[in-house]
Amino acid sequence: MEYASVLAGERWSDHPKCTHPLLAGVARGVNDQISDTRRAGLVHLVPSVIGISGDDPRIDMAIAVRCAVTALPVAAEFRQRALAAGLLAALRVISEFEQKPVSPFPPDLTDEIERALELTPHPAKWAENFVTGVPMSTKVFKRRSAPIIVHVAVEGIAQACIEDPDGLLENLLAVVIADCVAIIDTESRSGEIAMIETAVG
Repeated sequence: MEYASVLAGERWSDHPKCTHPLLAGVARGVNDQISDTRRAGLVHLVPSVIGISGDDPRIDMAIAVRCAVTALPVAAEFRQRALAAGLLAALRVISEFEQKPVSPFPPDLTDEIERALELTPHPAKWAENFVTGVPMSTKVFKRRSAPIIVHVAVEGIAQACIEDPDGLLENLLAVVIADCVAIIDTESRSGEIAMIETAVG
C-alpha cells in the first residue's frame, strides 16, 4: 500500500486515499502474513488497487464475504465460528439491497455464502445460535463486522494446515480486487444509463 501511495502521487502512507480502506486492509494483511519469499510476487497487483474507492457499502460487504468464504473451509474451528457468524450477518443485510437495480454482490458471491456454510455445518450451527437476536444493519456491518471478518480470514488462511497458504492469500487479494472493480463498473454503468434515460425522457 505504501508503493501504491507513491504511484498515485500521494504522500508515503500505507493508508492511501486512492484505495478503499477495507481493500487496503486486505492488502496489508496479505502482505504481512505471506512468506518473505512470496511477498515480491504481490508487486504486480499494486497498480490494480489504485483508484478503487467509494462509499458504496456493497464494496465492504463483497470484500468481507469473499474473504470469509475463502477462509471458512480451511481455517481453524474457532475462526470458522467467527467467519460463519460474519456470513450470516451479511445474509441478513442483503435484503436492504433487494429493491435496488443492481446486485449487492458479484453474482457468484451469494451462492458461495450458502456453499461455504454447507461445507462447515457445525460452525454454521453455532453461528446461527450466536447471531439470533443480535441487531444488524448495513452501517454496523460496514463499520464493525467487515474489518473483523477480513482480519480473521487473512490470518486464518495464513495459519491454515493446507499445502499452499501463500498461493491462496495471493489469489484472495486478486479476486477481491476483481470483485471491487466489478461493483464499481456496475455502479458506473447504472449511473450512465440513468443519465441517458433522463436525457431521452
